[in-house]
Amino acid sequence: MSEHVVVALGPVDADTVAPVLGAGVTFVTDPTPDDLAVAEGAIVRADRHVDEDFLTRQAPRLRVIARTGVGVDLVDVAAASARGVPVVITPGAGSRAVAEGVFAMALHLTKRLKPLTELVREGRWAERSTLPMGDLDGATLGIVGYGRIGRRVGEVAAAFGMWTLAHDPFSPPPPEIACADLGELAESSDVLTLHAPLTDGTRHLVNEELLARVKPGAILINCGRGGLLDQDATLAALEAGRLAGVGLDVFDPEPAYYHPLFDHPDVVLTPHLMGMTRRATTLTFVDAARGVADVLAGRPPAAVADPDWNHRKATA
Repeated sequence: MSEHVVVALGPVDADTVAPVLGAGVTFVTDPTPDDLAVAEGAIVRADRHVDEDFLTRQAPRLRVIARTGVGVDLVDVAAASARGVPVVITPGAGSRAVAEGVFAMALHLTKRLKPLTELVREGRWAERSTLPMGDLDGATLGIVGYGRIGRRVGEVAAAFGMWTLAHDPFSPPPPEIACADLGELAESSDVLTLHAPLTDGTRHLVNEELLARVKPGAILINCGRGGLLDQDATLAALEAGRLAGVGLDVFDPEPAYYHPLFDHPDVVLTPHLMGMTRRATTLTFVDAARGVADVLAGRPPAAVADPDWNHRKATA
């Protein structure tokens, strides 16, 4: 009989996860209420809720929750911590994939791929000079949020020959690229990309006031959290010509509700998938399983949503 039961909340690749969890662990991908009642670990996908009621009534024996990714908007971290349950996150696994997604959107919009495709498809070759393309080489990239993903975006930008500026009041960027004022960052950036966490202080960080200061013709990309920008204000900036293009991988709420912004020809949309490439998803499952295995074995996990959890555990 297995020593531990670990459950999946959402689709998780058992062939990847089970070997990492190791012997003595039963991994259940489609748990019943009975499975949840005895589960000591849970690997949770982004769209699944874990609240105090779930912890108390459905899975009272949980010792660890692993979130596949870094966002814990739908996980009650405080309730879990109060029960001594760490919420493991997997911050490094998808960083490179998200950064690639940022530049996929930036290139799509800067190089006018959609209208140029339509031009060729419709036999309007003579009109090609009416759709001027931009350049990333020599452009300024403004990064809002300089954590793992923001730093990786900056590394990729250097390969394109871009200048980089960054704003992050919580994790200060290197002095040579730091921009203390968000408005100044907006005024200077040809491409503005969002990678800040969603908090009460960052909700609608990109609003009418900030967009009034955006460099005319800038491109705005959000692969961070949907609530970071005001969609109404973003559409108004596009229609006014203040923004030249918008790329969105995240929405508020999710799944995304229709918004007129979605119909604008200079908008590219993806359903919160930029960090979920095949390789990144596998790495995320491995890191989540490793975090669960660490906790069940009495070892501190590599990364947790509550930054004080390991310290409290060590001094308990």
